Amino acid sequence: MKGLLVDDDALFLRTLQRALLKRGIEAVTAEDSAGALEAARASPLDFALVDLKIGKESGLRLIGPLKEIRREMRVVMMTGYASVATAVEAIKAGADDYLLKPVSVEAILRVIADDAEPAPEEDDSMIPLGRLEWEHIQQALRATDGNISAAARMLGVHRRSLQRKLGKKPPNASEPE
Repeated sequence: MKGLLVDDDALFLRTLQRALLKRGIEAVTAEDSAGALEAARASPLDFALVDLKIGKESGLRLIGPLKEIRREMRVVMMTGYASVATAVEAIKAGADDYLLKPVSVEAILRVIADDAEPAPEEDDSMIPLGRLEWEHIQQALRATDGNISAAARMLGVHRRSLQRKLGKKPPNASEPE
């Protein structure tokens, strides 16, 4: 099995590439859309793991062209900024799956192999809802340059409610709440 890893984080790409190679899966990497399309044209690939945000580009724009190059390729969108809207948009664009970062190599292997869904107690790819909420809040704060009032408006919550949430310790991604 051979795949393509597309992310603007070079360290993440190398780490994931090595982890997959240890499991017998060869992967080429690309840090931008042009490199991804060039790699996809260069050799037949079984899958592509594409980050939602590739620098200033959207990984969503890569789904169609990758599928045009090889219709059977499994295209999996990955993101640390998950939302229902982007998940729906990715699937509508032709993505075969949508994973939340951080994601385990085992979860990636299940998705690219198109295995049946694991039982809930076996699923190590789930991130606690509290952690997702914290990440979403942090994304809003970055978008508003740390302005709590603007972030609260963006999130549709009262400013004081947001301040209370920020006063709490963020839930650990690997521990259930």
